[in-house]
Amino acid sequence: MTPTAPGSHIAGKLGLTDRIFAGPRSRKLYATVEAGLQRVDSALERELRVTDALADATSRYLYEAGGKRVRPMLALLTAQLGDGTTEDVIDGATALEMTHLGSLYHDDVMDAADKRRGVPSAHAVWGNSVAILTGDLLFSRASQIMARHGDRAIHLQADTFERLVLGQMHETVGPKEGDDPVEFYLRVLSDKTGSLIAAAAQAGVIFSNGPTEYEQAMMTFGEKAGVAFQLLDDVIDLSADPDETGKVPGTDLRAGVPTMPYLVLGQRKDAASADLRARIDDGVARIADGADPEILDEPLAQLREHEATDATLDLAHAWSQQAIEALAPVPDGPVREALTRFARAVADRSS
Repeated sequence: MTPTAPGSHIAGKLGLTDRIFAGPRSRKLYATVEAGLQRVDSALERELRVTDALADATSRYLYEAGGKRVRPMLALLTAQLGDGTTEDVIDGATALEMTHLGSLYHDDVMDAADKRRGVPSAHAVWGNSVAILTGDLLFSRASQIMARHGDRAIHLQADTFERLVLGQMHETVGPKEGDDPVEFYLRVLSDKTGSLIAAAAQAGVIFSNGPTEYEQAMMTFGEKAGVAFQLLDDVIDLSADPDETGKVPGTDLRAGVPTMPYLVLGQRKDAASADLRARIDDGVARIADGADPEILDEPLAQLREHEATDATLDLAHAWSQQAIEALAPVPDGPVREALTRFARAVADRSS
C-alpha cells in the first residue's frame, strides 16, 4: 500500500491550503511545511522498518493507511520561529507522530474499534496482544529517536507519554463520585489528545533553537487546540461517513465510551433528554451483551440533532479561542497567522 502524500492529505482533511495557509504571506510558509512533511514521511518510512517480518507488517500498517499528520505539521510550523526545518526538527516531528501512531493501536483495542483510517483495525487483523505489542514497539522506536537529542528531548517524550497513559487510564476508570463528568472529561481530553499536540507545538521551538519565551505559549496553544480538535471529533463521530472516516456513526458511544454530547445530555433536566439518555444507556448495555449495534441508530441520530451537540460545538469554539489567545507572545507574521487559522479550523470542520 502506498502512503498518501502528506501535504495533499492534510489539505483535504483540514482545508489547510484554503484556510490555514491563506493569503500571500503564507504561500512560502506552506511550501516550507509541505516540503518538511515529505521529509517526515520519508523518515517514518525508514524508522518503521523492522527486520522481523511480522513486526514490520504490523508497525507499518496504520502508517500506510494514511493520516492527517497534524502533529508533524505543527512542529514544522512552530520551527519557523527558530532556525526552521532542521534535521533535529524532522526527528522530533517523526518521533511524536510515531508516538501518536502507537497510541492508535492501543486505543482501538481499548475501544474495540473494528476500523481505523478506512481499514480493519490492527487488533481485528492480528488480535489484541499483537496490536498492543505493536503500539509498545512504536513507543520504543519513538523514544530511541528522542534519545539521540539529549535529556531535554527525553523528558519531553517521557512527560508526554505519562500524560497519554494517565488520560487513557482515567477515561477507562471514569470519574469518581462527586466529580463533574464534563470537567473530568475535559481533563481526560487534555491528557489524551491535548498533551501530544502541545508537545508537537513545543518541539518545533525546542528542536529549532527557537526563543525559549515562546515555549509556554506553544504548549498552551497546542493543548487548547487539541481539546477543541477532540470535541469536534465527538460531534463528527455522531455523523461520521464510513467512506470518509472509516468509522460508523457513534462508534465511541456504541462501544460504551462517553463523548461530550452524551455527557452534556446527562446534565439536561428535561424529560425528553432524560429519556434519550436512558435509551442510549440501554442500547449500550444490550450491545455489550451481544445485541446488534444498529439498535442505537435512532437514538444517536436524535442525539446528533439535540442541543447537547450544539453545546459541544460551542465548547469547541471556546477552547479554540483560548488557543488563539495563548499566541499573544508570538510576533505577528505568517506563523502566528497560520496557527490562528489552525485553531479556528479544528473547531470548524464539517460534521
